[in-house]
Amino acid sequence: MHIKSAALNLTDYLDEDTPAFMWGPPGIGKSAIAVQIKTERKWGLIDFRASTRDSVALMGLPDISGDTTKWKVPDEFPQVERDGPEGILFLDELNAAPPSMMAAMFGLVLDRKVGDYVLPPGWRVVAAGNRQSDRAAAQRLPTALANRFAHIDVDPDTSAGHDNVHVEHFNNIGLDPQLIAFLRFRPALIHMMPKNDERAFPTPRSWEQAAKYLDKPSSRRLSLVSGVVGDGAAAELEGFLRVYQNLPSLDLVLANPNSAPLPEDPAARFAISAGLARKVDARSFDNGMAYIQRLPREFEIMFAVDAVRRDPGLSHTQAFTNWAVRNQDVTLG
Repeated sequence: MHIKSAALNLTDYLDEDTPAFMWGPPGIGKSAIAVQIKTERKWGLIDFRASTRDSVALMGLPDISGDTTKWKVPDEFPQVERDGPEGILFLDELNAAPPSMMAAMFGLVLDRKVGDYVLPPGWRVVAAGNRQSDRAAAQRLPTALANRFAHIDVDPDTSAGHDNVHVEHFNNIGLDPQLIAFLRFRPALIHMMPKNDERAFPTPRSWEQAAKYLDKPSSRRLSLVSGVVGDGAAAELEGFLRVYQNLPSLDLVLANPNSAPLPEDPAARFAISAGLARKVDARSFDNGMAYIQRLPREFEIMFAVDAVRRDPGLSHTQAFTNWAVRNQDVTLG
């Protein structure tokens, strides 16, 4: 299921205190789901990397100061005084951990305790890992441990349209509109697992990194982006950037929306829609809408939705009100 559906399922499991395991390929934002929920609920979150820990360390260190040996609570586990009364203990890369570590997790996941440590009542257990088919050092989860979890399969969203989850996220965090436009145009490249032994390949995580290099000189940009998302995806992006840079001036478009030239190339139409959505403000939104309405409806929708998600104040303009009446079948998500 896509990230939005996965987040809804995880929310329900958290409400009922059911430990949940999110499965999916690398780089699609599994950990981001947990972060989003903890932010919305103002909870704490502790990221425990089981793959880098030793099972013996879960018990803590022995305290031999008394007549009997007790175990000092591991400091990295949730403590109410320090971390708050509610939160998520996030067991990332759990199925990349040694078998002894996965076995040690049995009690923590089901009984909420390990050694002398007891997980506070308001804290929930969420785990995540890659599938064996993803070739990401994942191991088979022991059936006894798997049966302690509810399971959520998380898939990348490579759908076209204004409501693509990953592109919406990139818009929200203010990534370069050139990249937004490109991924609108080529959504299949949002996530593509390697077919052979490629070391770099496109994922939402790697595109977020690639965005940092779009303003580098063109003589270096291709190699920098290739090192993050792979040669094929980087070459396609480079071609798209050339199209973007040859667009009519956005200032000219907003000054003369009824006569400014319209691009014919589909890539250029995606590009100018994204560029205008990032540029318009309350004063120029009406002109931006007048221009984009000269293109097919899909670009009008893309422009309006992206612009209003970026600046919710634009939803109070008359231009947006008129657009919403004409497009009652479209939701902002």
